[in-house]
Amino acid sequence: MKFYESSDIDQALDYPSLIEALRTGFAKDFTIPPRSHLDYDNPKDANQNTMLLMPAVSCGNVAGVKIVNVSLKNSHRNLPSIQGIYYLLDAVTGEPLAIFDAKSLTNWRTAAASALAADILASKQANSLLMIGTGALAPFLIDAHSSIRPIKNLFIYGRTKEKAEALAESKQNQFEQVTVVDKPEDAIPMVDIISSATFSSEPLVLGDFLKAGQHIDLVGAFRPTSRESDDEVIKRSRLFVDTLEMAPKESGDIAIPLKSGLISASDIKGDLFQLCRNEIEGRTESNEITLFKSVGHALEDLVAAELIYQST
Repeated sequence: MKFYESSDIDQALDYPSLIEALRTGFAKDFTIPPRSHLDYDNPKDANQNTMLLMPAVSCGNVAGVKIVNVSLKNSHRNLPSIQGIYYLLDAVTGEPLAIFDAKSLTNWRTAAASALAADILASKQANSLLMIGTGALAPFLIDAHSSIRPIKNLFIYGRTKEKAEALAESKQNQFEQVTVVDKPEDAIPMVDIISSATFSSEPLVLGDFLKAGQHIDLVGAFRPTSRESDDEVIKRSRLFVDTLEMAPKESGDIAIPLKSGLISASDIKGDLFQLCRNEIEGRTESNEITLFKSVGHALEDLVAAELIYQST
């Protein structure tokens, strides 16, 4: 049985290939039960950790399951917030095929799913990006969005200025201009794509600063009580999610406006399955604001793991 460390995954994957594999995957049929989601007390950190169990089966081919733990205070230990493994097996014989480092696999597939959504929903002329958040996922999101749009100007906001400046330095040679901003609203009116990946419980993307034609990619706020966007963002945007089954329940960006009555379920235009099957339209007008909310889906892990396994 093979074991893929983070460096093996980085060497095996590239965004064009992974994005296209996900586009194909979301158009196919998989057996994917709802994931198990367990919040449990972490007395050492005086908060809660989250354990996720995410199985998926590709009929007659491969199956897999991801077991991850989200520890919000790991940044203080200089550790990634997401830790875990992904287990790939033959769906016919049950034979174990490979184990993958789940944090690296998750970073790649999450960023690629956001880029897939942006490829369908963002303006074809988009050439500027605001990255909100400086965690492990941020450089992956920057690279993924840059692989599907000609990004020239990158803006970065982070809760810790030193981390924002370090991320900016690491990306300096990829763009014509890289700028660290003191507040998200300093850059929101200036960019075509806004990508946010934080554990913030309070909105960082504020609707009063949006401009026509933007695309918003929300990746953080994975609990129903936390959100990265305010009500004005939700009111002004055409809403899409990665999965209609889970996103309205698991993320406060959708769950809170639904509960308050700000939006109804019909205001969510569709998910990646429908977009990739051409069952619904993506961007319909150049001046509309589109929003994609990602909570992560087991299909993404299985597609990425199979792509790595088959290419090595």
